[in-house]
Amino acid sequence: MSSKSHYPTTELTKSNPMFSRIRATIESAFFANNVHEVTSVAEAYELAASQPGIVVTDLPILHTTELGLPRGAKQLVDNHGKVLGRTASARHFADNPNEDAEALAANLRKDIYTGRKQDYLSATLLVGLDATFTVKAHIMMPRDQAFNLLAYLLNFRFFDDAAAEMYRTSVSYQEPDLYFYFDPNVQDADHPNGFGVFDAPHNCAAVFGLRYFGELKKGTLTLAWALAHRNGYAACHGGEQSFHFKDRADQVFAFYGLSGSGKSTLTHATHGGKYDITVLHDDAFIISRINGSSVALEPAYFDKTHDYPAGHHETKYYTTVMNCAVCLNEQNQKVLVTEDLRNNNGRVIKSRYSSSHRVDYEPHPITALFWIMKDSSLPPVLKLADPTLAATMGLTLATKRTFAENLPAGFDLNTLVIEPFADPFRAYPVAEDYTDFKELFTRRQASCYVLNTDAFMGHSIPKELTMQIVEDIANETTAWQPFGKFSGVSYVPLTGYEVDFSDTHYQQTLINRMQGRLNWINHYNETHPQTPLPDEAQTCLAQIIASLTAKPMSNR
Repeated sequence: MSSKSHYPTTELTKSNPMFSRIRATIESAFFANNVHEVTSVAEAYELAASQPGIVVTDLPILHTTELGLPRGAKQLVDNHGKVLGRTASARHFADNPNEDAEALAANLRKDIYTGRKQDYLSATLLVGLDATFTVKAHIMMPRDQAFNLLAYLLNFRFFDDAAAEMYRTSVSYQEPDLYFYFDPNVQDADHPNGFGVFDAPHNCAAVFGLRYFGELKKGTLTLAWALAHRNGYAACHGGEQSFHFKDRADQVFAFYGLSGSGKSTLTHATHGGKYDITVLHDDAFIISRINGSSVALEPAYFDKTHDYPAGHHETKYYTTVMNCAVCLNEQNQKVLVTEDLRNNNGRVIKSRYSSSHRVDYEPHPITALFWIMKDSSLPPVLKLADPTLAATMGLTLATKRTFAENLPAGFDLNTLVIEPFADPFRAYPVAEDYTDFKELFTRRQASCYVLNTDAFMGHSIPKELTMQIVEDIANETTAWQPFGKFSGVSYVPLTGYEVDFSDTHYQQTLINRMQGRLNWINHYNETHPQTPLPDEAQTCLAQIIASLTAKPMSNR
């Protein structure tokens, strides 16, 4: 068994390291007499379809047998109100020294007590799809959230007989099961914009006042990633695609970027069918720091409906749809308007069967990591040979926000932000991720590349160019040239994206962006004195800035 569900009498003590005040509060709620355990995906579907306000479309769900759904199941739609994305500001971590853990526990107790007169649903599932890494998770939410429960069970792996058999033979970890309590109907008085309390060291969390499905998905992954990190894995918010060759070593590529950066496009690229390609996942996986293998954490995809116009073949694999317009077609059938007409950030749980090349486990070691950025000072692709610089650029990954997040009013989506390793869901100090990823570059000898998928000095970079770059890297046909005089940094000269270090405007732009990264590290260390970032990251960036400001550079 991978994680622990039961405890002998001798371990039922306050000193048990698997217990905590917050975990005890959350786990105890699951055993109340107003909680009904859902025992199949089919039952969850019937509950969701009968939930008030749900639209049962006339669009069939494919692969119902494999998904555990009743025959004839239709795509369901649940439309929300004002909040249409994740609310990062609602998250509070009990082990954060800047938080009052006792106050968090008190609010948690009060909020669970407030909701006690409701009827609840619960279910058991697995996070992690291979016997090398899988953990049992328990979810609980009000009965009027049956749609969210169904989406959750379709997104992860329901604990049915087949899952139980895989779990029985899985690698054991000295960790307790995951517990997630979810109640959008209870509004915490001290947190009017939503309240999430996470006790990641004890594998539990609770969220109140927020109904967006992303809170459930990413909240659960937050716990799973932290658990994996503690047990020898690098936590990856990204996608992984492998190129399999008969005449040389396979190429296993991991792409890291926020929503809208292009990571899913790159992960699922078929490259015209020219290669034997497999896809691990496009959002959530882990890489073993010991042997370089990878495990997907979830089978389904949480996609933007806007990415697929009405009639697109991908829409055949939709299951549960959120915040999407519905209308009647010429056959008087209820169908989707998949583009963002009703609101921004329409979302869908798309089944794994949309990808014919899916795998749950990649045994071949990771060969390359790609940091996907939206930094106009960087050419379409860079190769970083130095592990310290590679880890530092991942640490200071520069990108832009999207409507996937519930952003403050007036936030400019063109603002460049730093999001370390493209992971805003981390539940441990970011310096530990720096160490984990650097280990992939040193111990595993993985290569590192930076992809700019936005624009280079005003010249837009189309996705077709980026996909060709990735293909050339897989084929080992890329013609690299030194990037100025930076040791260990190279780029690919491309027509229309010429790099000219004699251009003072470009040089100053690059200086400013590198200085912005250094400023971010300095500010982080000032505000996190107990968990500072490695000195070598600062030194690395300072040396780049010094070389740029010393004297004019030349490409020659």
